[in-house]
Amino acid sequence: MDPLSDVLSLLKPRSYMSKGFEAGGEWSVQFPDHYQSIKCNAIITGECWLAVDGVPAAVHLQAGDCFVLPSGRPFRLASDLSIPPVDAVPIFEQARDGGTVSCNGGKDFFLTGSRFAVSGANAPTLLAMLPPVVHISKESDRQSLRWAVECMMQELRDERPGGLLIAQHMAHMMLVQALRMHADNVQDDEGSGWFAALADKQLSKALNAMHENPSHRWTVQTLAERAGMSRSVFSQKFKLAVGSAPLEYLTRWRMLLAGDRLANSKESVSAVALSLGYESESAFSTAFKRTLGCSPRQYGHKDEADVENTAIAE
Repeated sequence: MDPLSDVLSLLKPRSYMSKGFEAGGEWSVQFPDHYQSIKCNAIITGECWLAVDGVPAAVHLQAGDCFVLPSGRPFRLASDLSIPPVDAVPIFEQARDGGTVSCNGGKDFFLTGSRFAVSGANAPTLLAMLPPVVHISKESDRQSLRWAVECMMQELRDERPGGLLIAQHMAHMMLVQALRMHADNVQDDEGSGWFAALADKQLSKALNAMHENPSHRWTVQTLAERAGMSRSVFSQKFKLAVGSAPLEYLTRWRMLLAGDRLANSKESVSAVALSLGYESESAFSTAFKRTLGCSPRQYGHKDEADVENTAIAE
């Protein structure tokens, strides 16, 4: 699979239908952190400001825009950010899935969307690969997303048999589409981050190669050749964009794949090690413990406990 599909597959997003939200007049609502989950919303009518903790600049959202929040950070939506916010929890806790909650009488602003819970002990590592805020405002991209949004809303309104399942599939489509559009629109010179590397025409070739065949005995030289760059320039540019050296990234990705298989299958440690290019189980176990903090045999139990804790928290 491609790198974005790989990361989302390991996150295993499970859609929980968000409530529609409408607001009127002057309003400001503070939303708490949403640990190990991704929020994906679309503005249907009106406009507002979005401010996310730790992100310097607020984002102005208009009807037709879509935004994704993969980081789990607290955020605020407001007609004017100078207005003291009210807590979102009491507003939203009464609504059923697919229902709509109102602030200040509604009428002027409406959004809809979904929350995606993600699972696994390494969800924080995988979520960190995604940008803290994705804002889709390009008209051609908005048109592509509008169909999924309208289908989702129609299914929730009609309440026909199977409608909730269709709406959840539409929500998944919105999430993947929005992240893919963000990757397409990131400029090569837009700084660091995994999406910047994904958008770079040269670095993306190396990333794709590692994700397509993680068990291959890649070297920095062969990856640089895939990228069409010299070894030294490739190493420097990759580390600047991704935050780790090419082979460090490859090892981490192999261990994330291994952890998922050890937690969700009955494969032996030696079989997983061999499938990911390790001839020695001891070498694999050393790399696994260095990367994920525990031995392969301990990992399955650790992951099960984390999933149970996440389910309890939800």
